[in-house]
This record gives sequence, structure tokens and C-alpha cells, in this order.
Amino acid sequence: MPIEIKMPALSPTMEEGTLAKWLVKEGDTVSSGDIMAEIETDKATMEFEAVDEGTIVSISVPEGTEGVKVGTVIAVLAMEGEDSSAKPAAKQVEVKAAPAAPAAVQAAAAAPVAVSAVPAKQGDRVIASPLAKRIAEQKGVDLKAVKGSGPNGRIVKADVEAAQPGAAPLTASTGAAPQAAPAAVSDFGIPYEAEKLNNVRKTIARRLTEAKQTIPHIYLTVDVRLDALLKLRGDLNKALEPDGVKLSVNDLLIKALAKALIRVPKCNVSFAGDELRKFSRADISVAVAAPSGLITPIIVDAATKGVAQISSEMKALADKARDGKLMPHEYQGGTASLSNLGMFGIKQFDAVINPPQAMIMAVGAGEQRPYVVDGELTVASVMSATGSFDHRAIDGADGAQLMQAFKDLIENPLGLVA
Repeated sequence: MPIEIKMPALSPTMEEGTLAKWLVKEGDTVSSGDIMAEIETDKATMEFEAVDEGTIVSISVPEGTEGVKVGTVIAVLAMEGEDSSAKPAAKQVEVKAAPAAPAAVQAAAAAPVAVSAVPAKQGDRVIASPLAKRIAEQKGVDLKAVKGSGPNGRIVKADVEAAQPGAAPLTASTGAAPQAAPAAVSDFGIPYEAEKLNNVRKTIARRLTEAKQTIPHIYLTVDVRLDALLKLRGDLNKALEPDGVKLSVNDLLIKALAKALIRVPKCNVSFAGDELRKFSRADISVAVAAPSGLITPIIVDAATKGVAQISSEMKALADKARDGKLMPHEYQGGTASLSNLGMFGIKQFDAVINPPQAMIMAVGAGEQRPYVVDGELTVASVMSATGSFDHRAIDGADGAQLMQAFKDLIENPLGLVA
């Protein structure tokens, strides 16, 4: 019997993706481990490997198709010795084809969400995806009042987004309300070229909007003298040159933020509705500009790692991020973030918190500035660092302690290599 190849879930929260590219065609023979396709999730483009050996009988979802639901049959594989003309009955699954770029931005009415006849409850337990639960909590939607359109009645993101806060329970004859059409955006007659948003950019737009609308930000800034750190970096690079390791200032800042979070554990937390999660290790998400958009690979347990190891891991993760090859565990999670725009000459900026984290450190360029040392005016290399804190989880005094710990570690950097 031919095997149905289905759209995989490449991350715990993935519900749909874009089939970016097929690397095989009908009639090709594949073996276990062969790369069959590239699938674009909300964070990265990932390779999809074959599990079984056989011949590709048919490809039912063309490359470039957006909104392919997890579990959708995308191709059919015939095993060795089977009749390749025998195909299982095709399932009618709705996917969104990638439209051509419009000449002008127009409002498009959203299609109503289908309601499954299977209830999304087992006893008192509501069956819903983690993403759907999070959106429901933010919107104030009672999941018991929502019927799911996912497998076995599972509630997915689209079901929650279509529901109204405090909605009454749905009956079998009641459908979910269609989503409101987006407001038309005028171009004012200015010539332009429309570029369709990729999944990464859509996710960035959604998450940053969510962060600014739902997280009360508080900003704290300190000026940090870099001279001792720069000298230590030069000495370490000379010592590590035979090993082919070259430390960047950012590598040392990652270590400094991680150690500061361990010293001030009240800032190594996450706000989770009716509970505060206190983390026992510092996993630092580092902002990297990739062609598809901003992504934050993670240095796990950075406080316990040597700066040479942090440097090697960061280089490897940054390369994978720019190639769109990060695995979900390499960018999902983190207890705090670091964003460095100093290489662009930016003096100071306020970064947006990366939920569900409760803080992000934004660092600017190190530059020669007048600076008072031991009561005397001198010239020093100084960097401005601004911490953005979730005020629901972190009080201003605790945030100030973290900023002081970060400053102390940089100005007395031997603690970074102890």
C-alpha cells in the first residue's frame, strides 16, 4: 500500500507552514535520510527528510504553497515492489496558494473558520494547541466555548482568533464568526513595489505587536566603561590564536549578561499569567539579522560556559541563522535576550521584550567619551546599555541591581573568565 507523506510539525507550536521547495519530483526514488523538501515555518526554513524508501508516486502540494496544515498529505510514496500507479484516495485539504504580488494594497475579507462537529473536550479537559491556549489567555476567550477544527476536534490558533472574548458555548449549528477584514491602506499615489511577507516577518510583526500591547515595559540605562574589557579581550585573543578562536566583544557581553542574571535571580524570570517562573540557569537569546528577518539563537547555560566555547557556539548558530537552517530547539526558549547594534554606530536604543521572556539588554557602540575616573576628568571607552524589563515580573529596584551587576562584570572582567 502506498504511503502518504504528510506535512510534518517541525516545532511544538507549528500548525501550518509553507512548502518552500521540492527537492524531488514524481518518479524519483528516495531512501531514508534523503532531503525531500524545504519547509518554511514561522522562524526558519527547514529540511524535510524521507523516512522510508520508495518511489515518489505523486506530489499533491506544489512548492510555494502557503498555509499547509500539519498533517496534510503532500506526496505519496510507493514502496519497492508496489504498483506505483496505485494511489490512495486523495483527501480534500484546503491550502492557501501563494498569490501574486498585488499592484495595490486592497482589503481582503477573511474566510470563515470551519467548525468541527467533534467537540474539543474530553471530559473536563480541553484539547488545544499551546499557541491556541496562549492566544486564548491573552484575548480572554473561554476555550470551553470554542469548537476546534483541528484533528480530533483539537482547538488551533485560527479557532481562537475567530472567537470573541466571553463567547457563549457553540452548538452544532453555530459557526465561528468570520475574522474582520483588514483596513485598506492607501498608497497616496506614490509608486511602490509590493513584496509579500514571509512567515518569519509575519511572526515578527505579530510577536512585537503582542509584546508592546501586553507587556508594560520599564527601561533602565547605564554607561559602562569598556577599557578593561577591551584589554582582556586582546590578551585572550593572543592566547587563543593557536586554537583558531577570536573573541568578539559580543561574546563577552553574552557571558556578562548570563552571570549578572545568576547574581540577580529576581530578573531571570518569566511572567506566566497566575505564576512567576524562576529559572535556575541563564539561557541567552542573541539577536541575529538574517535575510528572512530577525531571529534569536540561544546560548544555553551561558553562565557556566567559557568565553571561547560561547564564541564558537555563537559563530555556528549565527551562520545557521543566516542560512535559515536553525533547528527549533536552537531558537525557542531562552530566559533573557541580548541585542547589540554597536557595530552600526548606534549609541543607545530601547529594545522590545521577546515574550515570554521578561527582559532584554540593548547595547550600543563603545566610543571615546569624557569620563570621570577617581574624581578626575579623563577620556575612556564607554558603552551605553539599556535593559527593558517586564514590570509585571520585575520591579525597578531588581532591574537596577541587574544593570549594576552587568556594569560591574564588564568593568571588572576577570570575573568573566574565573
